[in-house]
Amino acid sequence: MLTLLPPVGLFCATVLQAGRPAAAVPTPATPTATAAPPSPTPPFRGIAPAGALRTLDHPSGRLKGVFTPPISAYDGHCRSVVPVAGASRAGEKVADSSPLIGSSTDSGNDKQLMDLIPRLPERDFAGSPYVPVYVMLPLGVVNTYCELVDPDSLMEQLKKLKSIGVDGVMVDCWWGIVEAHTPQQYNWKGYMHLFQVVRDAKLKLQVVISFHECGGKVGDDVCIPLPQWVAEIGRSNPNIYFTDSEGRCNPECLSWGVDKERVLLGRTALEVYFDFMRSFRVEFDEFFEDGTICEIEIGLGPYGELRYPSYPVRHGWRYPGIGEFQCYDSFLQKSLKKAADARGHSVWARGPHNAGSYNSQPRETGFLCDGGEYNSQYGRFFLGWYSQVLVEHGDSVLFLAKLAFDGSSIAVKISGIYWWYKTASHAAELTAGFYNPCNRDGYAPIASMLKKHGAALNFTCTELHTLDHYEDFPEAMADPEGLVWQVLNAAWDVGIPVASENALPCYDRDSYNKILESAKPLNDPDGRHLSSFTYLRLSPVLMQNHNLLEFERFVKQMHGESVPMCR
Repeated sequence: MLTLLPPVGLFCATVLQAGRPAAAVPTPATPTATAAPPSPTPPFRGIAPAGALRTLDHPSGRLKGVFTPPISAYDGHCRSVVPVAGASRAGEKVADSSPLIGSSTDSGNDKQLMDLIPRLPERDFAGSPYVPVYVMLPLGVVNTYCELVDPDSLMEQLKKLKSIGVDGVMVDCWWGIVEAHTPQQYNWKGYMHLFQVVRDAKLKLQVVISFHECGGKVGDDVCIPLPQWVAEIGRSNPNIYFTDSEGRCNPECLSWGVDKERVLLGRTALEVYFDFMRSFRVEFDEFFEDGTICEIEIGLGPYGELRYPSYPVRHGWRYPGIGEFQCYDSFLQKSLKKAADARGHSVWARGPHNAGSYNSQPRETGFLCDGGEYNSQYGRFFLGWYSQVLVEHGDSVLFLAKLAFDGSSIAVKISGIYWWYKTASHAAELTAGFYNPCNRDGYAPIASMLKKHGAALNFTCTELHTLDHYEDFPEAMADPEGLVWQVLNAAWDVGIPVASENALPCYDRDSYNKILESAKPLNDPDGRHLSSFTYLRLSPVLMQNHNLLEFERFVKQMHGESVPMCR
């Protein structure tokens, strides 16, 4: 099966965009040693030499396909002169740590490369496939009393979105709000009001069933914990939460170890999830029947993403730390012991002792460094078990979701963990549960599981540029573009729909063009494209006239309509 290479143009175009507004820079973890620069390697299979494609600048860079979309070095701001990237940018704002923020400068090798690449016109998307565009509503649109906040202002904003061609909106439906006080006592009134407002605005609705807490992530401006009755159970039995090797519990979401354990007042976690989803489906039947609700995204972990909570800020993690394995609650430890005994190696019933801490770099650990224990017999056993627990959790919840939402479209969000992607172990992905070292495709099993249930894959970070992260944090060996293409191909190879959303708010044309390039790959022999795109998120800044005009242009291009082009 042919798969896509990270496009050369997406790397090269970034450094041509020095005039675009720079994103904020994450606060780095303090390293214990100076990162060693990647050693040069000869080109792979005729690919451009070092400097042209940074994925290949490291021995562990991987080739996961053969189709490479052509260079797209357009200048998104219509300047007649293309500046050399790396010019000083005074006044850049430095934000709190996040793996999803970066700015762009340039290296000498890239400047030499840019001198050789002609400036190409902006790509015309007129006549391209129609990709629906949704806008994520504010996190606190329904408050903790399950009341819709300021419905009149919301309606005015929705009317504006409708007027510029937006197809619909996405909203989180919080477990911690609806079933807050008593098991199986559901309060849906705020969401009923909200859905009526959305329907009156003649917009479609994507609903995220959010079984996680809200708060602590970049952009989170509200705090919505898990239900109070769950927190009470957790105080007496903290093993219902994911736990790290130091015994620190994380109440963001329930451990997957309790999926089939009757620790929630007589119910298993899977039963709790199913009861919630079934109640939702019955309560909002009219919105399913008239087509207002067009998709249900099933929350499967922290931030609604299918992953372990391996990099929690509450425990001191800072970008680009590798994170920590989260398998030390008693229930997951019991599962690990059972797997080790079945394998005939009971001494393997443990997590790795040399995997570092949240803010370690791979080379500082014995387990995740190049040539480390992750690739030993024990390492392969442990990582296989750890990632299989993730897949089995998704499989179990989606089986119940298909029962609850029979006939409705469902989707799952996969997080974009792109730091340390250009190292051999892909350390940050491993701790998050994606068994994706340089010699293994860790996303194919997840895509196959989604295919089994007819679920779409929603992936983040389509607006991020690899060179931005390389210049700001070269030691992180980050490659968001390479990761995007690998994950998209894993899904496309098994024939499931792929949707996407931006990792952070964006308002400039360059970011929109980057999303468009990923949404509609140029000259893809199979004509593949995203099934939808969700913009993060509705805000007063987006509603400002100049930003709304730029967003309208982007929406039209996603719909395949003609817009004035910059030449």
